[in-house]
Amino acid sequence: METKGEYDNGINGINEQGDFDPSAPPPFRIADIRAAIPKHCWIKNPWKSMSYVFRDVNVVFALGAAAVYLNSWFFWPIYWVAQGTMFWALFVLGHDCGHGSFSDSPILNSVVGHILHSSILVPYHGWRISHRTHHQNHGNVENDESWVPLPENIYKNLDISTRFLRFTVPFPLFAYPLYLWHRSPGKEGSHFNPHSNLFTPQERKLVMISTTCWSAMAVLLAHLSFAIGPAMELKLYGVPYSIFVIWLDLVTYLHHHGHEPKLPWYRGKEWSYLRGGLTTVDRDYGLFNNIHHDIGTHVIHHLFPQIPHYHLVEATKAAKPVIGNYYREPKKSGPIPFHLIKNLVTSLRQDHYVSNSGDIVYYHTDPQLFQLLSLGKSE
Repeated sequence: METKGEYDNGINGINEQGDFDPSAPPPFRIADIRAAIPKHCWIKNPWKSMSYVFRDVNVVFALGAAAVYLNSWFFWPIYWVAQGTMFWALFVLGHDCGHGSFSDSPILNSVVGHILHSSILVPYHGWRISHRTHHQNHGNVENDESWVPLPENIYKNLDISTRFLRFTVPFPLFAYPLYLWHRSPGKEGSHFNPHSNLFTPQERKLVMISTTCWSAMAVLLAHLSFAIGPAMELKLYGVPYSIFVIWLDLVTYLHHHGHEPKLPWYRGKEWSYLRGGLTTVDRDYGLFNNIHHDIGTHVIHHLFPQIPHYHLVEATKAAKPVIGNYYREPKKSGPIPFHLIKNLVTSLRQDHYVSNSGDIVYYHTDPQLFQLLSLGKSE
């Protein structure tokens, strides 16, 4: 158990001045959280998991059939948003396969994961392995993998136009395909290259299989373009794919960037799996919660990725009394979570880099970039 230091007020983590500090070592262990979660929440039911796959796939095909049948400019925008959201739902199910929370069968997880992720141009094993790295190092400035803060020295080496694009909506919401090919600034490797430093020699064959499946899907889309025409393919697949990418980047960013209050990032001896996991943030997505499989219950998912998505709400409710103030209750949303866009814009405008040194760090604001973003123009 980590040292409590001056933070020794039960689950509350209140210091001697009466203030809560989210960077203080929590006065509970991860085993305490685990013990509070009902045992049935850990059980993976492959039939139940597959029922969600059948549900989502049927909706995808029904939407596609309706779009082709109606072929109306009144319906196309509705179709794009709905289908892009369903692509995102497929991704979440494939993501569960990657964690092994879909079923206890590695073969079933791999087969379903490849089908779902390849259909939306995600290299299953390449992404699964880097995502595993993300979970094992969440909240660690040096070793985390997704939306990692830029240290000041790397940030200051970016030209002003790159900084502007990186922190201006909507550009960061289209970053995922670039991340798959090139990773983040300061990191090298590709999710498609078996010899990338992302992977061990034992994992190269798996990555090659996933890259082959991704390539097969790309070839299929090319042939489909000749069959139905590029304009129709853009409407049926291209635009929904873009909406899916927006969903993925939006959700990933929001779950790892708390702005009110600001949350810490760690290095060195201050980092632990528990403290890193507690820097993730739950979000309420309104009517989309069930559609994208309660991915908003992100804190418990990060601490215990083995829990199936259909138990995360119950597991979160059971764990909250143990986590106390270290769990930040998500703001309740209406049917459409417009407040999350405001949170995203505010964070991008103010959270730019972290210090090059220090074991507990917070985001700093670049005054020059803040002024540019506030004016809505670049130099």
